[in-house]
Amino acid sequence: MGILRNVGVFGDSILKGIQVDTENKRYCVKNHINFEQIGSKHNIVINNYSLFGCTIKKGCSMMQKRIENGKSYDIVVIEYGGNDCDFNWKEIAVNPDAEHAPNTPLNIFFATYCQIISMLKKKCIIPILTNLPPLDPQRFFDWFCKGLNKDNILKWLGSINAIYRAQETYSRMVEKIAFETNTHLADLRSAFLEHRRIDTLLCEDGTHPNTDGQKIITDVFLNFKLQNMR
Repeated sequence: MGILRNVGVFGDSILKGIQVDTENKRYCVKNHINFEQIGSKHNIVINNYSLFGCTIKKGCSMMQKRIENGKSYDIVVIEYGGNDCDFNWKEIAVNPDAEHAPNTPLNIFFATYCQIISMLKKKCIIPILTNLPPLDPQRFFDWFCKGLNKDNILKWLGSINAIYRAQETYSRMVEKIAFETNTHLADLRSAFLEHRRIDTLLCEDGTHPNTDGQKIITDVFLNFKLQNMR
């Protein structure tokens, strides 16, 4: 089968396997993304460094430190954007007439992603980007704005669907970066959108994939063409 290739996975809670516990309504690691099966099929060793709440800037720092400390990877999978596109909903609820920026403004998100890709390619490491699974804006709103002044948040948003559009913008930016830098893309979003009932693939918070959603992520990576990747 050949020599095993070493893969580093750097992402946020999506690839960490975070779900909402259906009983206590708290976040927990419940990862049914079958990295063992993925590794076996592609003859790779997977090291998952995904971190709950991680943004692109923190992910960049983590990658730099590991590589500088001698960690060797043939391939690095990068999955960021979900926390980057998010807002401080408490601040918005208090002051809906002010300007509020996302956690990582889009131009910084773009620049940092390109910086990571350049760093990896210079070290002959193959980067694979992933776009974002779609979210359910109503569930997201109900979950993350719980206990806040929802009327004020809606005043600022204009429409609950603005939550979906904001996240979609970052997902499309990842696709744009992949195209412009000639970088491989694992298309998670399309795999979710092919299903008629996306709501059945997400947890109660409307953003973290549930067990069924995680199985879709597994399928995307199982079907990814890694063998002859350069």
